[in-house]
Amino acid sequence: MQINEIKELAMLMNSAGLSDIELKIPGMEIKLKKQGAFVQMTSTPAVEETKEQVRIHIESKPEAKVTKALNGKEVKSPIVGTFYSSPSPDSPAYVKVGDTVKKGDVLCIIEAMKMMNEIEAELDGKIVEILVANESAVEFGQPLFLIEGV
Repeated sequence: MQINEIKELAMLMNSAGLSDIELKIPGMEIKLKKQGAFVQMTSTPAVEETKEQVRIHIESKPEAKVTKALNGKEVKSPIVGTFYSSPSPDSPAYVKVGDTVKKGDVLCIIEAMKMMNEIEAELDGKIVEILVANESAVEFGQPLFLIEGV
């Protein structure tokens, strides 16, 4: 298991609100336990009796800079999950900046626990800003889009 995979696991653990996780794979056992702003990882190779401890700092995501337009409304994430701008990797995005949408139009998908949840426009308007990168983790209540009403 690579260090970037462990960091990704720690970030997923943090975004899901888990305090600890244990992973057993052939030849290795990994335990992650949240302690304040850090995740403590204890890795135990199956063959050796030695324990190695590594601290991984979880960086907090900077707050999205929102430039509110007149009559603008933020579309916020109703769940914790992974943001997808299109229905599949080879499909075009549901919306892009400048697109006009109607109430009920699909704006994106948020995947949570293997369930794909379509996020719909809450009003008629124009997409002013997309505040989240494709395939990034999102928190509950995090702004995803800024829509200017028409």
